[in-house]
Amino acid sequence: MARWRAVTTGAIALLATMPLSAQERPVPYWASIAKGEALMRTGPDRTYPALWLYRRRDLPVRVVQVHGVWRRIEEQDGTTGWMLAILLSARRTGVVVGGTQAIRDKPEEGARLLWQAEPGAVGRLDGCDGRWCRIEFAEKKGWIAQSGLWGTGPGERLE
Repeated sequence: MARWRAVTTGAIALLATMPLSAQERPVPYWASIAKGEALMRTGPDRTYPALWLYRRRDLPVRVVQVHGVWRRIEEQDGTTGWMLAILLSARRTGVVVGGTQAIRDKPEEGARLLWQAEPGAVGRLDGCDGRWCRIEFAEKKGWIAQSGLWGTGPGERLE
């Protein structure tokens, strides 16, 4: 009985330390890599071989399956693999795709151009209206066309 109590207490403590994003949510959902180093594996256990070592915090991923404390994720190029939930964050981020993207001062096509973001640039999202997203790149903020990002669904609204 004491052993069962210790195992149960340990499991509850592990769940309590997980970020909210790492706990059960309906799939699919968007997340981002929370740590500076995160391994993607071929299966949902540490015994499976690693596919990739990510060294890019905030990279957006799409969670497509849940298995205990493991999440099957999909990255921008369609690659899928398994990652521990504690390595993921609920923080919404986007990666610039499809060529250089204009960052504007308002969510309008004719708005003043602040700068341009290169493909592969990763920023934190601060809301999307279905056409435009407010994005932050290292303390620089502006609006980007949602079609120029990977990290949101088509027409998705984000508050």
